Amino acid sequence: MGYAVIDPAELPAADDPDREASRRSISDAVGLTHLGAHVYEAAPGETIPLAYHYHEEQEELFYVLSGTLSLETPEEDLAADAGELIVVEPGSPQRAYVAADADEAAEVLAIGAPSANDAHPYEP
Repeated sequence: MGYAVIDPAELPAADDPDREASRRSISDAVGLTHLGAHVYEAAPGETIPLAYHYHEEQEELFYVLSGTLSLETPEEDLAADAGELIVVEPGSPQRAYVAADADEAAEVLAIGAPSANDAHPYEP
């Protein structure tokens, strides 16, 4: 059995030069292999993912800790404020971002399962 108590604020930011948002990986810190869990901080105008994309298998949820997170989809843009979450089913194209005209950065807990590298670029 294994257990861990973590303060995500104490995790180092991942060295991710291609990503706009800052990412702190809970999964990497504790060695999770079936669940991807990360805390992102994105300033106004920044995106969380590397590209507009979809996953074949992975389910994702974005729990907004502070600020407002927007999600671009082929049909509409969604927005979630602190205390709300956005859920994305497999096969659903999306791009999570903080609106350029937002008053503040957003801090977001992103969870995906299974933890698979199955992201595919989506061209609207």
